[in-house]
Amino acid sequence: MPTHRTRRPRTGSQPRRTSARSLPVVDETSAGGLVVDVQHGQAYTAVIARRNRGGRLEWCLPKGHLEGEETAEQAAVREIAEETGINGRVLRHLATIDYWFAGDDHRVHKVVHHFLLEALGGDLTTENDPDHEAEDVEWVALDDVARRLAYPNERRIVAAAREILVGDG
Repeated sequence: MPTHRTRRPRTGSQPRRTSARSLPVVDETSAGGLVVDVQHGQAYTAVIARRNRGGRLEWCLPKGHLEGEETAEQAAVREIAEETGINGRVLRHLATIDYWFAGDDHRVHKVVHHFLLEALGGDLTTENDPDHEAEDVEWVALDDVARRLAYPNERRIVAAAREILVGDG
């Protein structure tokens, strides 16, 4: 179950060993969020579909790893553009979540910084995703997107964004 913390995580992916008898831990940091466009008085956000570890297609918010010396804000803008085709500008930080999952030979502690972005332009496409993880992308009405998303923590982030944008989260 994801926990919600606001501590500053270590950047990048750095393996560490918690004890001689446990699996090594890899820390991962990612960023992404909601890029919002208002069309005819209605707010829409771009969401992507990707395969989970079990091979099932799931709708989620665009996000990805920080690269080099990039900040979380810079990574969010880049990842959203790569996975959705939409260029955006960060308006504000929404939430930082962290969770754990197990790989084949290690455990991963993942921290994800989510931001609210204003759409500045672009066309929906997954063609610019260098990892080819995003299989589909759609504009979904902000009022409907929570029902589409696979993960409860992302639905909570949408509720926070909706409260900021329309005042009744």
